[in-house]
Amino acid sequence: MLYNSIDLMATVFRPRTLVLFVGDILFFVAALFVTLFLRTGELPTEEIFMLHLRPFAILFAVWVVVFFIAGLYESRSIILARRALSSTLLVAQTFNVVIAAVFFYLPLFAIAPKTILFIYLFVSFLLILFWRAVLFPRLGIQKPEPALVVGGRAEVLELAEALAHAPMAPARIAEIIKPGSSPLKARVEEALHKHQARFIIADFGDKEVSSAFPEMYNFMSRGVRFFDALTLYEEVFGRIPLSILNDQWFARNMSRSAHVLYDSVKRLMDITIALPAALLSLVFYPFIILAIKLNDGGPAIISMPRVGEGGHVFNFYKFRSMSGNDKGIYGQDGNSKLHVTRVGKFLRISRLDEIPQLWNLLRGDLSCVGPRPEVPTLVRLYEKEIPYYGVRHLIKPGLSGWAQLYHDNHPHHGSDVGATREKLSYDLYYLKHRSLTLDLVIILKTIKKLLTRSGV
Repeated sequence: MLYNSIDLMATVFRPRTLVLFVGDILFFVAALFVTLFLRTGELPTEEIFMLHLRPFAILFAVWVVVFFIAGLYESRSIILARRALSSTLLVAQTFNVVIAAVFFYLPLFAIAPKTILFIYLFVSFLLILFWRAVLFPRLGIQKPEPALVVGGRAEVLELAEALAHAPMAPARIAEIIKPGSSPLKARVEEALHKHQARFIIADFGDKEVSSAFPEMYNFMSRGVRFFDALTLYEEVFGRIPLSILNDQWFARNMSRSAHVLYDSVKRLMDITIALPAALLSLVFYPFIILAIKLNDGGPAIISMPRVGEGGHVFNFYKFRSMSGNDKGIYGQDGNSKLHVTRVGKFLRISRLDEIPQLWNLLRGDLSCVGPRPEVPTLVRLYEKEIPYYGVRHLIKPGLSGWAQLYHDNHPHHGSDVGATREKLSYDLYYLKHRSLTLDLVIILKTIKKLLTRSGV
């Protein structure tokens, strides 16, 4: 095949991410120079500048990680993000300056930059915002080129719609060509000449589309690039198109033997994280238990059945945040009759209700990262209604996961086949791409959600 996801990322997304990264570092340095000038009223000498640059260089590396956690280097954020860049940058840089203030209280360097941190926050925010919002878009890196979309399934049209309205997409959708009665090859060739298209984003999983393309690869000699629409969909949206799922897809992408070493290292990482966290969390237990008892007198810690790896059912521990424990056995309407208590609301917002799950992590019922475990009654329902739902039980469920980060419509305390089907597409993305690197990404972004209380 003439395309793959690695080539796709390297040619379409990664160059702009690399340029953003290098530009951020340069403007971090420039902001330090400007800050020293504003602080003293004169241009800093090389000696003064280097004296400050050496410790700040360590911080720059940390700050880039903060930008990463904030999502400022994500392909989907660069291309499709709608949120305000300025607010994201301000939060990230404020957090960075707090890190710097703590860092410089350590007696490691012969400078006292605490007086310039406030100035640096203001200057660096303005310069980074200027770089990302004004300079970067004007560099002409991968200017939007005319592209044809060839295909008719829902995911292909969703991708075309997203690219058409994305402010920084690498391609401008010139025309969508759906399979139909007239010869597809002739229509694509006519559209290529009409729009002088440089990209063809095609649904090669469609037999009619793929059969029309062998001869069209001759256009590569004219500079036309070919991309698989569903591979691009997967990279942009971070989920697997459910329409492509079949036995062959799972045979190619769900091999467990390739992850034996990864699973062992991941288990070691789980224990390393869970053991100190579980011991430290014991400090909170008396206060949380007392608050729950004073609220309604019921049990403080409850266990609920959950389906884990291989379909094994285990007891899932939590501080009780609802008026009782129905153990996931809902009524005919598929919804819980319980309600969240006053103390429970605080526990959920702070995520303190999930502290006992650290013991599940130590026991091996859970991993730090994986699909969120579901109750047995809902698993039985979803396995009947959603094809391949049981595949998510190939690995251990997790305290956090890809779906928890990016799926905004997951059901709470009730059944929802539609939302769960969409959630499965995110779980399958994780199953396909799981690695220690992706796990680290998820852990860092989970920390961000906890600190910002987003996604509650």
